[in-house]
Amino acid sequence: MTDGNDPSPRRRFLGASLGATTALLAGWRPSLGSVLGASDRIRVGVIGTGGRARGLMRQLKELPGQEIVAVCDVYEPRMHEAAEIAGGAVARVADYRRVLDDKDVHAVLVGAPDHWHKTMTLDAIAAGKDVYVEKPVAHSIEEGAAMVAAVEASKQVVQTGTQQRSWEHWILGKQIVDSGKLGQVTFVKTYWYQLQTLQPPGEVDVARLDWKRWLGPAPDQPFDPERFQRWRHFRDFGGGVLTDLLTHWIDVVHWYLGVDTPLSAVATGRNYRMKTWDWPDAVTATLEYPKDFMVTHTGTYGSSIDDGGLEFRGDRATLKIDRERLLVFNEERPKSGPYRFTPDPEIEVRSLGDGSVSHLRNWLECIRSRKTPNAPMRVGHLAVRAAHLANASLRSRTRVRFDERTGKVEAA
Repeated sequence: MTDGNDPSPRRRFLGASLGATTALLAGWRPSLGSVLGASDRIRVGVIGTGGRARGLMRQLKELPGQEIVAVCDVYEPRMHEAAEIAGGAVARVADYRRVLDDKDVHAVLVGAPDHWHKTMTLDAIAAGKDVYVEKPVAHSIEEGAAMVAAVEASKQVVQTGTQQRSWEHWILGKQIVDSGKLGQVTFVKTYWYQLQTLQPPGEVDVARLDWKRWLGPAPDQPFDPERFQRWRHFRDFGGGVLTDLLTHWIDVVHWYLGVDTPLSAVATGRNYRMKTWDWPDAVTATLEYPKDFMVTHTGTYGSSIDDGGLEFRGDRATLKIDRERLLVFNEERPKSGPYRFTPDPEIEVRSLGDGSVSHLRNWLECIRSRKTPNAPMRVGHLAVRAAHLANASLRSRTRVRFDERTGKVEAA
């Protein structure tokens, strides 16, 4: 946090906000339930041990009351690397159903590619396991709807991987929006910039990869190292920049502004650098929402400066927030001195950690208490549904809308 030139009013507002945040977080600390005792460890299996899953494993290991007991992957080198992270006598299997059949496994972390999320999640809850499933939760709108129905009909705790909902300065941002400090918000800018290497994918030891099992529900096709390593950018396995990255930010928009379904979406994109990808490497999308506001998203894989974030622009103040900081700029200008189009922030908060840790902690706490986690399946589905809607516009080259009555995407 920084004080600036006139700290008193800013300190009062920020102090009150952080105090409320602390109280809110304290309210989310559930008492231990009867399913698992306070001294019982939650035994976790990890299904799909790519880079994101291994990162989550390292964070999960630092939290008390859990034990990673099984790792599953169809590519042996990744599985063995994950086992080293887990440590101890961890089980190593290629068939995820063996993890689900193990009665001593309480919960699973699903880090497999998107096209596996529905099958693995529904199989896990049918086996009585609690689940942490990475975003985007579903590879299509129809899959997401089926997942919501199944999860909500079950007794299982399912956390989806939009970790902003457990991250302290993002919770503060929600409080600021709710306070009315921004005034009327009519425009939200979201963006995410990453620099993708033009180098070919790394070596894959195909003798240690079960390619057919990796494909699973996807169409059969010959092995391709780029599709295996950069699967997010191919339609059979992922939804490109919009489902992979916009999903995070549109979930924040839904959360902050109390909406869940765009009125319409229109998007355009091109492959300027990555010519072999199905999905574009540069994209712009516009989503209109009820409550009289619109959201834009810009993304590229040709630049990394600024990374990703959101701007909520109101007629009284603007909130800028990303994974490093929160800033609020007041529309009121000093009555003396030079006019500045970009004033100093009235509020500035720096993030002190990674919200994935808090998100995993919330999942473990809810496994014990049987309470609803911060990012349940429904909100995960609604976030990626908006991204799928934008992708539908990309593919049809027209403005589209989602008909909630029929559950179909149609021309707007």
